[in-house]
Amino acid sequence: METRVFGRTGMRLSVLGFGCGAVGGLMVRGDAADQERTIARAIAAGVNYFDTAVLYGDGESEKNLGRVLQKLKPTNVVVGTKVRVPASEIGRIDDAVRTSLEGSLARLRLDRVDILHLHNPITGNGGGSALSVRQVLDEVVPAFERLRRQGKIRFLGMTALGDTAALHQVIDARVFDSAQVVYNMLNPSAACELPASYPAQDYGRLFEHTQAAGVGVVGIRVLAGGALSGSAERHPIAGPAPEPIGSAMSYDADIDRARRLMPLVEEGFAASLTEAATRFALSHPAMGTILVGMATPQQFEDALAAAEKDPLPQAALDRLSALRQGFSGEAR
Repeated sequence: METRVFGRTGMRLSVLGFGCGAVGGLMVRGDAADQERTIARAIAAGVNYFDTAVLYGDGESEKNLGRVLQKLKPTNVVVGTKVRVPASEIGRIDDAVRTSLEGSLARLRLDRVDILHLHNPITGNGGGSALSVRQVLDEVVPAFERLRRQGKIRFLGMTALGDTAALHQVIDARVFDSAQVVYNMLNPSAACELPASYPAQDYGRLFEHTQAAGVGVVGIRVLAGGALSGSAERHPIAGPAPEPIGSAMSYDADIDRARRLMPLVEEGFAASLTEAATRFALSHPAMGTILVGMATPQQFEDALAAAEKDPLPQAALDRLSALRQGFSGEAR
């Protein structure tokens, strides 16, 4: 398994991370034996980053990951979890962050996590589930730093969702070590300029900011919540079709556009759309590790096989760019 240096942390992470989210569902609603078998297989294959969150199954993902890691006792795995400050706790961010992490550590059966990611969206002024730039820099970061000094976290992370300008501002402040960034074949705007009137959020070449700041990148929504399979079919334990983040306003629209990328498969650049999507996400040098959700052990095997192939060649990237031009001007 290829590893890449993760920003300024000095860690080397496997290019394929193990996503323990609710969309795929394996670590939330899956069979305990399947969970253990798949994690053991991942570790044997060289996967060393495991990503979970309190919100994934209301703690179930953390509990299941903690149970399996305690049983397997692997060395040198990196665990990241997340905290979302509820709107009701905005006035006491420090307490909310500390309490959330304590619960996570108990469920994970760990004394510390390697990365704690802020799970709230970030906007200029905050409101609703979002935090403002000032709340993040003036309250969240000091709360995280206190936990780091106490030895409960190693690195500070954020989820790069929200308003593009706000995300740039927070990353440019150089206080976070890790950012979870939306990057997929339907929305490559973290890396490049979108065509005019393109139906997706424009992340404004976010990778240029992460690279300049030495921030490691965790690629999220690599399969657009499953839409980049090109199929509307979902496994029984998978979560419901997610509200797309950064791409179309409906999951069906994402599936429709994904199917229009099938020439990549038909012309021999990849064996499937999911393989193409996985290899696409690894094609950019700013990418540290990518997360692919899974419902079954076989879906992990598919992700592993794709990640072990080379990133998409330039000819495939050029073809993909040409296909995406056809989306311009369409309603999001």
